[in-house]
Amino acid sequence: MSVFRQKEMTGTRSIEAWSDGSYYLGSFQEGTKQGKGVYFWSDGSRHTGDWVADEMSGKGVFCWADGRNYDGEFKSGVMHGSGIYTWQDGRRYEGQYSFNKKHGKGTYIYSDGSKYVGEWVDGFQHGLGCIIDADSTYERKGIWANGKLK
Repeated sequence: MSVFRQKEMTGTRSIEAWSDGSYYLGSFQEGTKQGKGVYFWSDGSRHTGDWVADEMSGKGVFCWADGRNYDGEFKSGVMHGSGIYTWQDGRRYEGQYSFNKKHGKGTYIYSDGSKYVGEWVDGFQHGLGCIIDADSTYERKGIWANGKLK
């Protein structure tokens, strides 16, 4: 795949483009993406935010072409830290991520308005958690293991 790079690859308004239509517009330092920028993938996805050494790192927003959205922290190109992930059908997760997986404390809101509030490990409900129905009239607390209430 061929890459087009502007001559000046240090500064705040440079561009890097690929033959598939993907491109990055933003800051560079010594030829690498560094600082604020937007990367547009050829499928319509995009990341707007902080870059360190050619990777998404720091705060940013990733929007997938299918309508999903993540607004939060990144590390080494993946979701890592606090963030909010929203699906096009109304589901939403607000909480901690560790290397692209829900991990730590978080709240998952289902499309019907019910929610799980509690602990996550490697992408699954795991530890102390609570299911609350959409109108908050029913609540069930308990210990979860690998996504299942014990």
